[in-house]
Amino acid sequence: MNLPQVIIIGRPNVGKSTLFNRLVGKRLALVDDQPGVTRDRRFGEAHLLGLDFTIVDTAGWEDEDAASLPGRMRQQTEAALQGADVALFVIDARAGLTPLDEEIARHLRQSDVPVILVANKAEGRAGDGGLYEAFALGFGEPVALSAEHGQGMADLFEALLPHLEPLQVEAEDEIDYEDEEALNKAPLKLAIVGRPNAGKSTLINAMLHEDRLLTGPEAGITRDSIAVDWQWTDPDSGEERPVRLIDTAGMRKKAQITDKLEKLAVADARHAIDFAEVVVLLLDATRGLEHQDLKIASMVLEEGRALIVAINKWDVAEDASALFNGIRAALDEGLAQVKGLPLLAVSARTGKGLDQLIKSAFDIRASWSKRVPTGLLNRWFDEALAKNPPPAPGGKRIKLRYITQAKTRPPGFVLFGTRLDDLPTSYQRYLVNGIRRDLGFDSVPVRLTLRSAKNPYKTD
Repeated sequence: MNLPQVIIIGRPNVGKSTLFNRLVGKRLALVDDQPGVTRDRRFGEAHLLGLDFTIVDTAGWEDEDAASLPGRMRQQTEAALQGADVALFVIDARAGLTPLDEEIARHLRQSDVPVILVANKAEGRAGDGGLYEAFALGFGEPVALSAEHGQGMADLFEALLPHLEPLQVEAEDEIDYEDEEALNKAPLKLAIVGRPNAGKSTLINAMLHEDRLLTGPEAGITRDSIAVDWQWTDPDSGEERPVRLIDTAGMRKKAQITDKLEKLAVADARHAIDFAEVVVLLLDATRGLEHQDLKIASMVLEEGRALIVAINKWDVAEDASALFNGIRAALDEGLAQVKGLPLLAVSARTGKGLDQLIKSAFDIRASWSKRVPTGLLNRWFDEALAKNPPPAPGGKRIKLRYITQAKTRPPGFVLFGTRLDDLPTSYQRYLVNGIRRDLGFDSVPVRLTLRSAKNPYKTD
C-alpha cells in the first residue's frame, strides 16, 4: 500500500521523535532529553483523524562538516526530503527561533516539497513568544501543538488535509499466510541483528545499492530499529519480490551496557525481532563466533522466529575454510534444538552471497509458515511410534493417541494422549526432531504442547 509520505525536519531536541510517536500511536522512536538521539530515518504508519500516511522521523539538522557523524546524519535527512509529499518543519516554541532554524528554513524554501511549520512545546503561555517569532520564517501561520500532551492534533490535521486527502489509498485485504501464492506476494519481514560493528547497516546499504542507512567506523551508530521497504530481484527467475529490511542496534553483553540510550536501543532491537519473520544474525569474520552471538541466536529462537546466520566481511577472513567449519560445529553444539541452521558467507563490501541470503530467507519463511495436512501428519506419527515406541516408566504404559498442528509462524503441534506428565523430555525431543527432519521444518523453531486429561497445558 503506497501511502503518502510526510517527513519531520528540525534541529536537535525540538520534539521530532515525540511527534513521530504521537502520530504512529505507539512508542516506536527512542526519545530522551539529550539531543541527537535519532540518527537514521525511521518510518512508521500514521493515522490522524482518518488520514493515513507514512511518517518519517529524521536526525536533528546540524551545521557540521559532511564527513563527520552529524554531517552524515544531515545528508540522510536531505535524502529523505526528496521522497516526501509534505514536510513538517518543527521548531521549539519555548526556545524561540535560532540561527539553525533559519538555516533549515532557507534550505526548505529551495525545495519543491510543501512545508507546514509546527511550533512544538506550545502548551501554556511559555511558547507564545516563539509562536509569534515563527511567522518570520515565511511559511504562514504555524501549527501550535504539544506532541508530548497530544494538544493541537486537530489543527495539524487541518493543515495536512489539503495535501494528503487527494493521495489517500484504500487499505489492502489481510494476507492469508497459509496461501502459498499470497505468502509469495507478501513482503518478507527480515531483521538484521548482531553485535556492534558487525556491518548490519553496511549490509543493508549493499543490498539496496544506495547509502540508505548511516554507517561509519564508529561502533553503535544505529540506535533505532530502521525498516526499509525494498524490491529484491531474483537473479534466477527475474521476479521482483517485496522485502522489508529491518536494521537494529548492536547487542552487547548486558553487563557492558551502562548507557541509558543503549539500553533503550537494545530493547528496541528486541521489539524488531518480535516484528520480523526471519532474523539474520550477522557475525564479523574477523572476530568469529562469540558467546554473545549464541545468546542472541537463542533469544531469536525462543521468540519463535526463523533464523539464518551470516558471516560478514568474508573478503578479509583469514583461513576461511577453518573459520566456516568451526562456526558450523559451534552452532550445532550451542543450538542443539535447531541443528543445521543456514550458515552463509557474505561480504557487504563486495556483494558476495547477498542474493543467496535473501533467497534462503524466503525459503525458510515458507517453512516457518507451512501447515502439514492432518492425514500426512498422523501417518508420520504412526511411523514414528512404530520405530520408537514411547517408554513405560515404572512399568506403566504411556499412550500417545494422535497429533495435530495447531498453528504456524512458528509451527506449533499438540500431542494428545494419556499419562503425558511422565513422557520424558528426550522422547519429546525425538518427536520434534522428526517433525523438523521429515516434514520440511528444517532449522525452524517447532513448539510441541502435550494435552491429556490430567495436565492439558504442559509445554516442552
